[in-house]
Amino acid sequence: MKITKPNHRRNSTNFNRRPKFRYLIFILLALITFFSCNPSEPISTIATTESFAKAHDLALKGQTQKFIVTAGVGPINLTTPNGIAITINGNKLLKNGQLVTGPILIEYIELFDKGRMLVTNKPTMGLLPNGDQKMLISGGEFFVKASQNGVALTTSENMTLLVPTALTNGADQDMTLWTGNLDDTGNLIWAEGVALDLDGSGLVRVGQLTVDQDNYTISIPGFGWTNVDKFYSDPRPKTTILVGAPNGYSNTNSAIYLSYDGEGSNALAKLDTYTAGGLFSEHYGQIPIGLACHIIFVTAENGEWKYAIKAVTIQENAIYQFTDLDTVTATEAQLIAAINAIQ
Repeated sequence: MKITKPNHRRNSTNFNRRPKFRYLIFILLALITFFSCNPSEPISTIATTESFAKAHDLALKGQTQKFIVTAGVGPINLTTPNGIAITINGNKLLKNGQLVTGPILIEYIELFDKGRMLVTNKPTMGLLPNGDQKMLISGGEFFVKASQNGVALTTSENMTLLVPTALTNGADQDMTLWTGNLDDTGNLIWAEGVALDLDGSGLVRVGQLTVDQDNYTISIPGFGWTNVDKFYSDPRPKTTILVGAPNGYSNTNSAIYLSYDGEGSNALAKLDTYTAGGLFSEHYGQIPIGLACHIIFVTAENGEWKYAIKAVTIQENAIYQFTDLDTVTATEAQLIAAINAIQ
């Protein structure tokens, strides 16, 4: 009988290979860990109050048109790419109460669509007589500022803006003039025909609006924010709603907006209050039951916008919830296009 002896050489070789194999695995895992933790790679972090505010500021700067003109030599006439004609009496401009001459800077913003209203945080929410807020339908939001060497100027004579009605679906005789006032949180509050009593000096009536078939003619005695608007109207019973943002987001680093279906691109509502339970609230009870609309969550982080859009039909006292899985990232241009596509 032939007896086969064990191959001790082969077993010994296999045994010696195992430590080398384990060593290679260890090196491979170490390399994977190193490259996955490489500090040069971008790290996703949740939005901060600062990053969200910065995104709004950058968007507003991107919408700002600048003109270098000369004061003290008669009327200043400007025309924007959208065809808005601006006339300022250059002989009536004041710097610290004194007449101004020489080069000055005119900064100008015009917002006609809800995409740009959203990224700049300039929704169309107007004050009701009781202090509540309700959505406005806009014929355009406008901002004008004049300065010289960084010092803001005033004017002792009304300036005018001639705004083509074709930019916002034609002339509407129900439109009135509104004044925008920034509150202490940086949100813009629209008040009909008056400047709000934010400094204790009392209400100041401002401006005049004339409507014809082709133009809204705005005459205002000062610089700042102006809006051509009317309140959104719907006869259906109204309700309040609550909306939850994804985990980690609140009213300090995100916002919730509403786009009403069928109202075109020149209206945008915002949920401006935040409950102790961590929900965005429309607590005024101004949203029609049965309204088809889109709820929009938006924030900004890592140099990008992050948003989600949810189509709903408003139910009485409804609570709606966003999760992080609902969100997508976008550039500013992509976000504006996505919002304006909601009709």
